[in-house]
Amino acid sequence: MNKEIIAAIKEIAKQELKPRFANVIRNNKQDGSFLTEADLAVQSKVEKCLLETYPLISFLGEEMTAAQQRLALDSEEGVWILDPLDGTSNFAAGIPYYAVSLAYIKSAKVMWGMVYDPERDECFSATNGEGAVLNDEPLKKLSANISIDKSTAVIDFKRLSPELASRIAVQPPYSSQRSFGGVALDWCWLAAGRFHLYLHGKQNIWDYAAGHLVFNEMKGSSCTLQGEDVFDFSLQPRSAVAAADETLFKQWCAFLKVNLS
Repeated sequence: MNKEIIAAIKEIAKQELKPRFANVIRNNKQDGSFLTEADLAVQSKVEKCLLETYPLISFLGEEMTAAQQRLALDSEEGVWILDPLDGTSNFAAGIPYYAVSLAYIKSAKVMWGMVYDPERDECFSATNGEGAVLNDEPLKKLSANISIDKSTAVIDFKRLSPELASRIAVQPPYSSQRSFGGVALDWCWLAAGRFHLYLHGKQNIWDYAAGHLVFNEMKGSSCTLQGEDVFDFSLQPRSAVAAADETLFKQWCAFLKVNLS
């Protein structure tokens, strides 16, 4: 099943995303985020492909209405959750950091997920309890082996409280900071050891479900700013605090004043 889905997603991305990269018009959605014709084209093709092959599994796409999304979650056979274009702003601006993200959830657990980066032809995927791979090769085990003051952090300041954002900006505990603008790839890059710390104030389930599974399968440490599990089988946005290993995670949480008890 997994190989066929991955092949289909890659082909759809080549057909609908690559030709439109940096050459689309952005439209504003009600929540202030962006939407392009590429988002809609990918979602339409992926939905058709999945429902033809797996008609009993429901489908939830980012560009569906909230009512449609709530209905899709209520399925005994499980649900596909798709972000057809994670990193739409990057995509429209010609910044090569965007991806297609797809997860399969059953019994309120993420069973399988993939994140495909068309620009680098990198496909991260994971099966619950079986590890994670990058282009069919197992990802190397996370091992930061670095102190927090030497680490690199990826932080989305936009969705943090002003107080927390200000404290981080004035007294950063890390050495260097980035913000890439694509949640799905952020989780996968953290899983691959390309940076060490992560903080985001508001992620939707289609943003993080697949990427967070990849990260979890590499035994990374994460929680919300409230100290809860990041994944929640609902449409409620979640914050995310994460680090490449447990030692860094505890130091990062201590700085952020996250209660882990």
